[in-house]
Amino acid sequence: MPITRAIRLARWFTSPFFGQERSYWRAVTACFLAASTFWLLNALNKTYTTRITYPLLWAYDEQRYIPVKPLPTEVAVNVTGRGWKLLRKNLLLDVKPAEVRLRRLPATRFVTGQSLRPALQAAMEGLQFNYVLADTLWVEFDRLVTRRLPLTLSPSADGSALPYAAKFTPESVAFHGPARMVNSLASPYPVHLPQAPAGSSEGAIIVPIGGPELVQTQVQQVKVRLQPRPLLTLPLRVVPELRDFPEGQQFILRPATVQVQVQCFPEDSARLDRSQVHVLLHYGQFHSPDSSLQPVLSQAPAQARGVRILTPSVRVSQRRSGE
Repeated sequence: MPITRAIRLARWFTSPFFGQERSYWRAVTACFLAASTFWLLNALNKTYTTRITYPLLWAYDEQRYIPVKPLPTEVAVNVTGRGWKLLRKNLLLDVKPAEVRLRRLPATRFVTGQSLRPALQAAMEGLQFNYVLADTLWVEFDRLVTRRLPLTLSPSADGSALPYAAKFTPESVAFHGPARMVNSLASPYPVHLPQAPAGSSEGAIIVPIGGPELVQTQVQQVKVRLQPRPLLTLPLRVVPELRDFPEGQQFILRPATVQVQVQCFPEDSARLDRSQVHVLLHYGQFHSPDSSLQPVLSQAPAQARGVRILTPSVRVSQRRSGE
């Protein structure tokens, strides 16, 4: 049977290894190690052509320019060399990076594989450089600028102003980074409070500056002292709306309009929609004996910080025929 023959052959091959002493196995292990070592040394002495990644070192004027995107740290190349050299390069042992100089910044947007050839040939010691596997390496730089900006508190999440003013120490901060990012920063620069306090506070709190990732600030945080803010008072005349009055009848209001005061912060006054102030007269709340109603505020703009009705009451009378 074929299976029986295979089993006999396996037993014949493994029988010398059974029942041997420990010294025997030590000798066998030493033989295997010696054979592996000679095979490895022989393989490393041969010449190979293969693909490796080689580190790059970018040289440019760091005082005037900054990379907007991360620069490539290595490039794939095809090289020829002995196994020892290739092993050292793969293990990054005593590897001299290829220095790539960039001169026409920030106009330079890419580096071709052909332009990398001199730097790679000069850096590779003991290896024959054949060609670069990548056609183009993309880079993006911008000018380094510094801009000093005054500080202000960031508005609320709904865009309305905060109910307190802030005094910053320092009052302005210098931002240093790519020109496009720094020049796009708002002036004054908004500083966000970690958690808006419930009311005004005379105490000082420490607030981080924040900012884009590539933009550095003169200081990482500033001291903020919160102070109460004055409100702007706007007088309004509002025609009251009649609620639950009998249908088919006409009524005369004295006065015909209700005087209202709306308070807001100065920067919110331009966005304050005065038409959103609504006052109601409810028919079921007559005050005897003069048939007067107390006006009630039913709606106010979101930017309003306070609304007060100055007209205490409105006298209501039914219009007679001929009036």
